[in-house]
Amino acid sequence: MCIVLRLTGKVAIVTGANSGIGRGIALAFGREGARVVVAARDVGRCQETVQMILKAGGEAIFVATDVSKPADVRNLIETTVKEYGRLDVLANAAGIWELGTVVDTSEEVWERTINTNMKGSFLTMKYAIPEMLRFGGGSIVNVSSVGGVSGFYNEFAYGASKGGLVLMTKDAALDFATKNIRVNCICPGAADTPMTRKWLDTSPTAKEELNKLIEAVPIKRLIRPEEVANAAVFLASDESSGITGAIIPVDGGYLAV
Repeated sequence: MCIVLRLTGKVAIVTGANSGIGRGIALAFGREGARVVVAARDVGRCQETVQMILKAGGEAIFVATDVSKPADVRNLIETTVKEYGRLDVLANAAGIWELGTVVDTSEEVWERTINTNMKGSFLTMKYAIPEMLRFGGGSIVNVSSVGGVSGFYNEFAYGASKGGLVLMTKDAALDFATKNIRVNCICPGAADTPMTRKWLDTSPTAKEELNKLIEAVPIKRLIRPEEVANAAVFLASDESSGITGAIIPVDGGYLAV
């Protein structure tokens, strides 16, 4: 029996692919037949992601990228097209999470969060879309958060950056809807990622806070990175050809409460 992979023939960039949700998306794209460009700053962990894709029978390369730097992003796009001849999919999963109220948040933390979570996606879309247009269209999948559509305590900079990404998604989707460029956004709930585990290890109240959060989630558990990746594969594939400007929660029902 011939199994048709959903992303066969597509070239996909995944930012933040060094760990967590970004790595999960990169691995899923590779399993579904895409040629994957792994992009992030962490050379060692990105090379691990590449090797995981290769061992599973996929194809991937790594391009060191700080998404907040225009020169890095231009190099990422140019290298992708030079290596693979086209660009079909962009998944923006690079992100950081720092806690603080508006009073607690330093200007440094604010700028670092906005630069990574918002400016990074602005730059990748800015330079990726012209290349996608050259090849007849493409799909962009932005990874925001439930914190981008609902308020949370002590997440001022993070919430602002992820909320901004939600509206960036909608506006870009409208601007390029007639050009066969689809732009959609996934909003994960609390997920079992290295970022979450680091928080548990460094905050004395984190375990109690996390238990309260899980109790508020209808499915009563953390989201797995592969569950977010499954949604990303769908949005990247031709199966979602009629979907653009959508904000899709992968949150175990949290936003439905």
